[in-house]
Order: sequence, then structure tokens, then C-alpha cells
Amino acid sequence: MKKIALSLFLLILGFPVTVLAQNNANSEKICPSQLAGKIDTIASRREFTRSRWGILIETRDRGNKLYEKDANKYFIPASNVKLMTTAAALQTLGIQERIRTTIYNDNQGNVIIVGKGDPTITETQLQDFAKQLKNKGITQINQLIADDSYFQGDTINPHWEWEDVQSGDGAPINSLIFHQNSLELILSPQRLGQPLQVKFADQNNASQWQIENQSVTVGKNEAEFVEVGKDLTKPVIKIRGKLQVGSEDESVYVSISNPAHYFLQEFQQVLMNAGIRVKQLSVTAKPQTLTQELGIIASPNLGELVKETNHISNNLYAGVLLRLLGKKGSVNPNLNSEEKGLEMLKITLSQLGVNGDSYYLKDGSGLSRQNLVTPQAFVQTLRGMSKSANASIYKDSLPIAGVSGTLKNRLKNTSAEGIVYAKTGTLTGVGALSGYIDSPNYEPLIFSIIVNQSELSTAKLRNAIDDIVLVLSRLQNCQ
Repeated sequence: MKKIALSLFLLILGFPVTVLAQNNANSEKICPSQLAGKIDTIASRREFTRSRWGILIETRDRGNKLYEKDANKYFIPASNVKLMTTAAALQTLGIQERIRTTIYNDNQGNVIIVGKGDPTITETQLQDFAKQLKNKGITQINQLIADDSYFQGDTINPHWEWEDVQSGDGAPINSLIFHQNSLELILSPQRLGQPLQVKFADQNNASQWQIENQSVTVGKNEAEFVEVGKDLTKPVIKIRGKLQVGSEDESVYVSISNPAHYFLQEFQQVLMNAGIRVKQLSVTAKPQTLTQELGIIASPNLGELVKETNHISNNLYAGVLLRLLGKKGSVNPNLNSEEKGLEMLKITLSQLGVNGDSYYLKDGSGLSRQNLVTPQAFVQTLRGMSKSANASIYKDSLPIAGVSGTLKNRLKNTSAEGIVYAKTGTLTGVGALSGYIDSPNYEPLIFSIIVNQSELSTAKLRNAIDDIVLVLSRLQNCQ
């Protein structure tokens, strides 16, 4: 049946022709000889006239180059940096590594809690600690001391942007972390025109903060957004944004300014609830003299931490992994923990076959706009890990298109669903996606796609990147 006749037939039956066109495009097979033209058409769309694209596509096993565009040029990579951080962590620290937090006494009625950066601690772990202390017969603590000395250097990266530092995305990274060093606020729409209702997930925090609420409940057809910030000179949280009438609650996160003290306050409350009185709290950045061990808790293994880092793009987890890297190996003793981690990352990636001149990093999460990475560096990292003993752990830590993580709602019901394992990356004006494609009709692929210097919305950048991925997912051998 001719195309026009088929369209008319479908219209008579009530089927929209646009659906037919989309399904045809989604199932169209593409030969390698067509690949460059298809990708160039997407990257050269009018809206990208002033933007920069960096793209590299190679076969995974043979390393055959299928397409490249400025693959050796620097780009701001956003959270694709986590691909490098997690690769180095798996290779250097090992999958079974766990982060331990320990409690000691000093024979003077004081209790010292020593942290090593476990990012998973919540009330549950603190209650476990309290139970261990009760089992030791402890009912009173003269001074509860937080030893926050394991990581050296600033808890906030100086190269992060101001808006990130205020939110949970830029939470400080230290040796004793509670609830990922951020406060959760729950925003709920009210009647049209009314401010959003703001609640603390942990009501114990409510009395310590003042809320400046400049949000509003809007109609069903209006755009939604929420922004959270804080005043660094006083305990004030600022809420801006719009949610539609009847929409679901939205959680936002505010970073904690003094994380070790926050940890102690929460631990003191847990101890009091368990019947253990605490007279005084103090924080030290100097290692303490430790005697008797009273209790210990441990994080999930490193494989689980890496999966959390890549799956939901957790910045704090990435920062912890980088600092743990800095505790391994012989590096410059004059550097802080984050800088040491970056040195160890470079050493480890070099062993994987990544050119050290192909990237320049200032953090392990990708928040810094001073990070510069070539698409080639990401492809080399992905290939090196595909040949390593940690290949399956690494690949499985990545979001899957249309299925999980930050790709759960992307590329659904397309030829890419379920076969693309990739790390997302987003900053204002920046979009990135790098990973693996298990093509059903072609060889397995490794790809890196980055777009910079764009004024377009995040959604438009993602759509264009996804269009390229769809092309790759339809590759087939053509004789």
C-alpha cells in the first residue's frame, strides 16, 4: 500500500499519522555509511548554530571509530566526570571496601566518634551506635567529641558555583556525614494563588530555621519550578518557585553549613532517646588519642556506593570516593584530600589507558565549570573499564535508558530502551551522555556526546542527545 493511501486508511480508522511516522523513525535501520549524515543533521540544527558539539563513537571490542566531532577538544563535562571518579575508585579501592565509623572512649568519661567519610549514615546507624554503647553499660557521657580529621582541606570545593553550594547538590564533604549533610524540605501545593506549604522532613530541625517563602501555587497549565537557597549570615532558608494545583509534593534540599556539629547534635538526640545523657559536645580537626573501642558501623561495600554515585548522580558520594582515593598511594603530602584524590585518579586512569592530557579536573562530581574533558577521554575510560575485572560492576552502576536511574524517563518505548547504559551530565548550557550501547543488530558500542555553550533548555539539549543515541541504537551491518 502506498504511503498516502496507508495514511488515509489509518485516519479513517482513527489512528494519528504522526504516531505512524514516529514508529517508522524508531524502527528504521541505519547502515554505518549513513551514520555521519544522520548525526550531522542533528548537531547542525538551527538552534545549535552557536553551540559546540563533541562526539566520539567507537566499537567497544575492536576500537573501530565510527564517528567523531571535535573528539580531542576540551568540553565542560558536567556529571560525566563521575565516570572517571568511579572507575578510579573501583580499580584502586576494590569492590569490597567499606567505610568504617568507630567510637572510642578515653578513660575520662569522654566518647570520641571517628569518621572516615561514610555518606550513608542516617538515624538508623546512629541508633545502632547507641545500642552498642548501652550494651557496654554507658549511660552518661561527659563530652561527646567528633573527630573530623580524616579528610583534610575545604569541605566545599572553591570552584563550585554559589547556587550549588546553597543546595543539597553542593553539600559539604567531611569525615562525619549525616543525612548527606543536607536538610530535606517538602513543598506542597495549596489553593490557587497561595504560597506552597513548607515542611521539614525532620521536624527537629524546624525550630532552628526561619523560612522566607516566596513560592506560589499556580494553575494546571503554568510552568513549574522550585529553587532553594539560604542566608550564610543567619539561619534563614529561602524558597522560590511554582507548583500546580493538585500536583504531587516536591522535596528540595539545603546544604548544612557546619556538618560535623550537625552530626553531633543529631547523635546527641539519638543518645538521649536511648537513655544516654550527654553533657557537652565538641568537634576537633586533630586526630585524638584513642584507647578502648566501644562500637563500629560500616557502610555498604564500594560496589554499592559506586552504583549510588552513577545511578542518581550523587555529588556527595562522588566527592567522598575522590577523597578516599587520596588516602591511597604515595602522593604529594602538601596537598589536601581532594587534590590527592585527583592525583590518584590520574595515576589509575593512566593504567586503564586514558591519556592524561585529555582531561583537566577540579572535582570528582562534575559540579565545577573548570572541569575540562575530551570525548576521547570518556571513551578511553569506558573501554578500559570494559576490559577490567570490574567491568560488570561498573557497567551495571550506570543508568539504563527507559529503565533506571537518571535515564528512567528518557528514551522510553524506543529502540534504545534497555540497551543503553550511560552516565548523564547537566549544567546550565551543558548536556552530556557517555556510555555503552548493546546494539542488537551491530557490535557493542562506546560513545560520548557532549554539547556546550548553549542557551537552550535542558530538555532541548537532552532531546537532541537522545536523537543521536536513537540513531546509534538502530545501527546494523549492511552488505
